Amino acid sequence: MSDSAVDSPQTPSWVYTFGRNLISPLARAVYRPRVEGKHHVPKHGAVIFASNHLSFIDSIAIPVAAAPRPVHFLAKAEYFTGPGLKGWLSRTFFTAVGATPVQRGVGQAAMEALEQQKQILESGAAIALHPEGTRSRDGRLYKGRTGVAFLALETGTPVVPIGLIGTDRVMPVGARMPSLKERVVVRFGEPLDLSHHGPNSGRARRAATDEIMSAIHALSGQELAGTYNEPPAEGAVEKIKRALPHERK
Repeated sequence: MSDSAVDSPQTPSWVYTFGRNLISPLARAVYRPRVEGKHHVPKHGAVIFASNHLSFIDSIAIPVAAAPRPVHFLAKAEYFTGPGLKGWLSRTFFTAVGATPVQRGVGQAAMEALEQQKQILESGAAIALHPEGTRSRDGRLYKGRTGVAFLALETGTPVVPIGLIGTDRVMPVGARMPSLKERVVVRFGEPLDLSHHGPNSGRARRAATDEIMSAIHALSGQELAGTYNEPPAEGAVEKIKRALPHERK
């Protein structure tokens, strides 16, 4: 994705415009999503959509449900850098659905991702984020990480909670193709003004995040996990570190 796509999301590229006009009607026709609380979606101005995360297609379901409002979200940088025809198709698809490339990780990579999202919000656009950080593999709702709250408190942007239901049945983790038999439910909740938590501090971010997750839980009805969702350990060293209590976060 070009820098202009990030700096000026209010004037999206032709690829995004074409993709949204093509994918949204097609997805609605095939999956017949039931959208509840659509009146809670602001028509103008910056907004953060914060939802549970069950499937790869969550980032497609939200823009489809929020249409015609453009929605931007983060996607792994690897989706934009692949070689050959497969890489071009991946790059074009993710650009078309409003994705912003980001390097996964902590520290500087995480801060750069937040800065990208902050710039998008400051332009008056909408973004979608998953406070759990990664997909739930068991269907439970995990504890939220504080990035969404950081952005909301830093920019004064309202947060619209979303409960996604059925996306894990349409495309379970590990599936290559989505099922055509299931129906998705997208529930938008009332916008949350988190300014009452005070200035952007660690305590304020934690309290604001818990409020966001409580609103998502009320919409999704998932069982609460009560812990953070960690991606599967890769490699023997990481698996050993995960098994040692003193090494866990």
